[in-house]
Amino acid sequence: MITVVKEFKFEAAHHLPGYDGLCANLHGHSYRLLAGVSGEINPNTGMVLDFKTLKKVVQPIIDLLDHSYLNKVDKDNFPCEMPTAENMVIWIVETLLNSVLEDELNVDLELIRLYETDTSYAEWRA
Repeated sequence: MITVVKEFKFEAAHHLPGYDGLCANLHGHSYRLLAGVSGEINPNTGMVLDFKTLKKVVQPIIDLLDHSYLNKVDKDNFPCEMPTAENMVIWIVETLLNSVLEDELNVDLELIRLYETDTSYAEWRA
């Protein structure tokens, strides 16, 4: 099995209600999302999945979140009440698992890593 990973970037703002610290205030982040899928290499293409196809599947998530106020995102059960990196990762995983990735594209979601800062991230692995 080979895992292929594509990186995405988006800007967004949020605050963490009830948090005892600066993140209780409205602030923004330059997020980086890494999405990885695994599967067998297709002998006809030499690829597990074309990066272009992975982008097509993940891009609707990026489009929804980019330049948004995360506490006001009211779509598809997004965790707007507490948009921590951890809660966002869970939501991204659930959203992608309900997409065409595993059923139609014959790959398994393997990794979601969401950087909130250059040095801090939350990660899910299959």
